[in-house]
Amino acid sequence: MSVTNTAVTDQAAAAVPAGPCGDDHCGIRDTLDRIGDKWTVQVLVELRKGVRRFGELQRAVPGISQRMLTLTTKRLLRDGFLERTAYPTIPPQVEYRLTEMGESLAGVAFYLADGSRAHMDAVAVARARWDAEHGELD
Repeated sequence: MSVTNTAVTDQAAAAVPAGPCGDDHCGIRDTLDRIGDKWTVQVLVELRKGVRRFGELQRAVPGISQRMLTLTTKRLLRDGFLERTAYPTIPPQVEYRLTEMGESLAGVAFYLADGSRAHMDAVAVARARWDAEHGELD
């Protein structure tokens, strides 16, 4: 390629951002991986209501197993979204609370939950209409 063509190609590449964050890695994939699982948003929304013990959290999130709650809270702890306090009682008592960063992410999760609730019926109608016209997706 000539010097002129290379310069034009470089300019064109620079004009189009590489992804949702431009050329830098803004962490969007990490955040989407974290909130994209089945339980994280529900746990964040529940903890936004206040400090919860493990058993309270498990009862507040319908269908979550002890193992999945343990994995979800560990992932959130690892990423810095939760704080865990263990009390030396018998049986051991553990509480979870959102960190400042967790509060920020929980706000987004709460917004997603509200939007889901607000549009739930409309989505069901749209899906039924699509399925009637095109058949169900595989």
